[in-house]
Amino acid sequence: MSIMFTSKSTSAPKETPDSPAQSKTANSLNIITPAKINWQVDDTGNQVPVSGEFGDVYFSHSDGLAESRYVFLAYNQLPERLANLAPKQCFTIAELGFGTGLNLLATWLLWRQLRETNPQLATARLHFITTEKFPIPIADLTHILTLWAQRAPELTELITPLLAAYPPLIAGSHRLSFFDDNLTVDMWFGDAAESLARLALDTSIKPTPCVDAWFLDGFAPSCNSTLWAENIFAQIQRLSGPNTTAATYSSAGIVKRGLREHGFEISKVKGFGRKNQMLTAVMTETALESSSAVNSQNKPANITQNIPTYSNLKPDHSIVIGAGVSGLLTAWSLANRGIQVTLLDKSAPLAGASGNPRALLAPKMTPIHHVDEHLHTMGYLYSSRLYHVLNETAAQQNTAPILEPTGALDLLIKANIGPKQIADYPDDMATTLSLVQAQDASGLKTQDVSENLYLPQSGLVNPQALKDTILNHPLIHFQQLAVNDISETENDVCVEGYDQNQQVTSITADNVVVCAAFESHQLDQRIFDCRKIRGQLSWFTPTAEQLASLPKIPLKYSGYCTPFTAQVYDGQLNDVTECSPQFLLGASFIRNDTDTGIRQEEHQISRDKLVTAIPEMASVVPTDISGWQGRAGVRTQTPDYHPIVGQLIDSERVWVMSAMGAKGYAIAPLCAEALVDRMLGSFTPLSTAMLARLSPNRTRLHTPLT
Repeated sequence: MSIMFTSKSTSAPKETPDSPAQSKTANSLNIITPAKINWQVDDTGNQVPVSGEFGDVYFSHSDGLAESRYVFLAYNQLPERLANLAPKQCFTIAELGFGTGLNLLATWLLWRQLRETNPQLATARLHFITTEKFPIPIADLTHILTLWAQRAPELTELITPLLAAYPPLIAGSHRLSFFDDNLTVDMWFGDAAESLARLALDTSIKPTPCVDAWFLDGFAPSCNSTLWAENIFAQIQRLSGPNTTAATYSSAGIVKRGLREHGFEISKVKGFGRKNQMLTAVMTETALESSSAVNSQNKPANITQNIPTYSNLKPDHSIVIGAGVSGLLTAWSLANRGIQVTLLDKSAPLAGASGNPRALLAPKMTPIHHVDEHLHTMGYLYSSRLYHVLNETAAQQNTAPILEPTGALDLLIKANIGPKQIADYPDDMATTLSLVQAQDASGLKTQDVSENLYLPQSGLVNPQALKDTILNHPLIHFQQLAVNDISETENDVCVEGYDQNQQVTSITADNVVVCAAFESHQLDQRIFDCRKIRGQLSWFTPTAEQLASLPKIPLKYSGYCTPFTAQVYDGQLNDVTECSPQFLLGASFIRNDTDTGIRQEEHQISRDKLVTAIPEMASVVPTDISGWQGRAGVRTQTPDYHPIVGQLIDSERVWVMSAMGAKGYAIAPLCAEALVDRMLGSFTPLSTAMLARLSPNRTRLHTPLT
């Protein structure tokens, strides 16, 4: 379905980008200002982009790709350092100024080439963290990188997935996962100093993350001094460790002083092309202890020695208890880091609340000034990217698609955001349709849907297809086990329970993640005993006449409804007529009820919600509900509505990921990434503040529910 969006403003006020009025407005509202692109002709007659904000080129007039390789790859010694990584070791690069993405592409290509010739890199990982205050709009970036593909065809295979994953211009952290290359990219949109300050550095977890190499690629200090300010260098020092390197094309005094005063030993070397000088820097243990230390040599220190044996510090085998969406995604994140996973469940994967016929992937919207710290928004965006990637895997395995892109229309009956606030969002994230557009998209004929929120990236998740794709990972092994005991020692953790034959079975691993929803508290008393909420979804097989008048896309109101076509194997989880249209609606919301039997009265509740919100459905949705099918599950909810994600207190090997509420398919993938990052000593895509809100040991969870 193609929808022509109504016109709305997606940028800041019309003052010049560096004017005080615009800067104050954009910052206070947390609205990202897209970069303005101008064009110049370089030394070889090619067009090169120029920043309209700062009047500086994004890369050298001589050869931008060669400049990236010379300045950032060679002078951070990346060919040697990456080639010498140990199995499962993660190397972290942080960049100031994503710009056109050329540095990322050059690094990615090098990483691919090294992995082809160094077998031990099969399980090693590259983590690329980049910041950008004025990100380039996707149309401009596509044009820029298309030109680069013509000049450097070797980049073409990387440009396509990068553009496909490029996020909407929303403030905050956006994780892009390129699983085939063991590459993780975190894009932090917003002020660089604020973004760096949000990177969590938890010294209580070993190994503690640190940046291994810095790409200092902001516009020239004379054009944009903010990326070379003291608060930036202070964050660089905080996030660095012994032997961390930095490279920059600039040799300006402000850069030399900033690096030297914050613990780096600097060296001047020949610059790229027409530039006489550039800077390289390295932080040693001595420099960390005394920021006044100065390296008088004219070459960077040798930093390829004394590589720690990371395989001794990180788990080889993890147990995940609970095979709902939280457990499946945790297993997936672990396995994609080369860790063997034993996934346990007392009955079967998706046997609980995660096993509905379809899950609606749609965000719980928030005013944009909250968006960079809004888990639901960032989780939804990451999940959408992940499921699109997994669709490709599913196609290779000849299984059903995991995500069916449909778009969704929120009628704003139960929402904390209105049309005026929606206007602050870019159209590819959320927009408002005209009455005619909304009726055409939804299929509604008489309903007044002039106030609406259209979500173009929303869609329907097929849990059965997701489960099959994840369980096909060679490092994930499912085993039926009703766990009744978890015991932790200094060297390992042991899980014991009853298998399907009621035989006592024990499994030992390096650590365990409890993803058992409301039963998590029973497995470990340190896990908060959450509120239990029964929810029943209902569905029926419509006649051809009914189908013609039912909504055409998912609708949100005080509940939600959607048509879907049941796929082959959907019948393994639910009573559906495979390969035929179905109409799903719900869900009920019953507190403190853990019974999962199907109830006729809750079918009726879901029908009543629908016809109350959309009266024209009263004559379409059958009144006889006796033939309806349903599924009831128990959602788990905390007092502050945030999930529980992290390491249990007084434990080194027991972790928990639970209490996703009704948003598991939107937030579990990102939460799983953050959890596994912390387990392995990597930087997470969530801020320090957000990790504190999710902590199993947070203050709000100290008082039991009444």
